[in-house]
Amino acid sequence: MAKSMKVPKGSEDSFATLAALTDTFCTEHLNAEYGELARFAIAGLCRKRPSPLTSGNPRTWACAVLYALGQVNFLHDKASKPYMAMAELCGHFGIGASTGGNKAKLVRDALGIGQFDHTWTLPSRLGTSPTVWLIRVDGLVVDARGLPVEMQEAAVAKGLIPFVHQ
Repeated sequence: MAKSMKVPKGSEDSFATLAALTDTFCTEHLNAEYGELARFAIAGLCRKRPSPLTSGNPRTWACAVLYALGQVNFLHDKASKPYMAMAELCGHFGIGASTGGNKAKLVRDALGIGQFDHTWTLPSRLGTSPTVWLIRVDGLVVDARGLPVEMQEAAVAKGLIPFVHQ
């Protein structure tokens, strides 16, 4: 999936409001990579028809976007940098953890975000995260980094891995 920050006319205000909330939070608590991924996700949600962002509290949606991205990037894992418990994330936005989790599922479903989705993995984690490199070849799960370059190129073309690893 190609990421874009283009939003339809009429959604610019929603995008700006949510991006301001996530940018501020990421600057204070996470990092710039989370901020950029959040803007891509918000823009993607703005492009959905109908957009789920047309109703509800902007703080809830901002939290849900970061919650969904945090799940893909193991934000809740104490070994992860940055680290934050999902309940703490929700607390910063003034919403309950169950609400944050439920809305995050809506975000994941709307954007097609999977658990080991390299499209939504922090760029700094792509080279070292083994999960984004696991693909199925002839029914076997293999680490694509060990495949010949030609096979990696085919996997990149299909969107299965983020880039050719040499």
